[in-house]
Amino acid sequence: MAGLYIHIPFCARRCSYCDFYSNVEMRYKEAFLTALLKEMAVRRDYLDSEPVETIYLGGGTPSQLTAGDLRRIFETVYSLFPVKGDAEVTLEANPDDMTPDYVKSLRALPVNRISMGVQSFHDADLTFLQRRHNREQAIRAVFLCKENGLNNISIDLIYGLPGQTPEAWEKNLNDAIHLGIPHLSAYHLSYEEGTKLYQLKESGKIKPVDEEISLSLFSALTERLTEAGYIHYEISNFAYPGKISIHNSAYWRGKKYLGVGPSAHSYNIESRQWNVSSLIHYIKGITADAQAIEIEMLNIPNRYNDYVITGLRTMWGINLSYILTNFGEKIKNYCFMQATPFINRGLIRYSDDKLLLSKEGMFVSDTVMSSLLWV
Repeated sequence: MAGLYIHIPFCARRCSYCDFYSNVEMRYKEAFLTALLKEMAVRRDYLDSEPVETIYLGGGTPSQLTAGDLRRIFETVYSLFPVKGDAEVTLEANPDDMTPDYVKSLRALPVNRISMGVQSFHDADLTFLQRRHNREQAIRAVFLCKENGLNNISIDLIYGLPGQTPEAWEKNLNDAIHLGIPHLSAYHLSYEEGTKLYQLKESGKIKPVDEEISLSLFSALTERLTEAGYIHYEISNFAYPGKISIHNSAYWRGKKYLGVGPSAHSYNIESRQWNVSSLIHYIKGITADAQAIEIEMLNIPNRYNDYVITGLRTMWGINLSYILTNFGEKIKNYCFMQATPFINRGLIRYSDDKLLLSKEGMFVSDTVMSSLLWV
């Protein structure tokens, strides 16, 4: 089984914290769509005819496209790839794009899962993050999806905003729980170089929360959602039983996927590939049959490192027997040796030949994972 990721680069405006590739020049939409459909045709053999079990339209803001635009994309996908009949088909959306007419139009498309960038149910937070919607629009968007049969909903939330308290964060979580949202992704605010938020931090106009507050917010997140019946299946992801994201889980479990569109990444076990992060160069390359793409061939140490980085962050962890079979005894012994200090400190749990992050380990996951990498 394989996945298909489609990067839609357009946004109405850039949010202060976002470092994903996007573009506000909607005048390039038609040229982009033409190039996108052509890229899919050119790269249709990348997945070796494996059945496609997930389709994910991310961005950017895919809901900036009309239902007609999306229909063209899906018609091409289904004509080129062997898509499973019960495939998970996700559309990322902004709450303010989810008008009654727009949501109703999605019913005629294969979309069966909505992922909305809510980020917060507090208007002050949304203003700070420069989001286009408000609390009322976010709540209304959830109800509109449910009214139109789109019940498989995921939302993104951000915590760790300057001055945020555990009490304010818990109110955010309670709003999500009371709305009955089946999947939730929660990310700590990060200050990525090149973003407006990074500039504000560097100039001293805002101050990041300290580590103690961050830990209390993460603890509130895991405890409140677990108490509400969510499965904590990946460091930042929580789902009701049966609602775990199949597409994202495939990334973390090492399955093949094809990424199309500017900046999109692809993986087929043997190599990683990624498109240029430029809408103009992407369009020109595809049009001239000279796709601007980079390729990295993966050797055994590369593949082992990928396995650690993706697997250890999930509830499935990493399996030492799998490492032995696929990467060799030397790497397996190295992995366990590097993990032992973290096992002794309670940051990694060792059970049934598997290594899994503890709750405390999740908070320092970057440090733990980097220590297990083969260098």
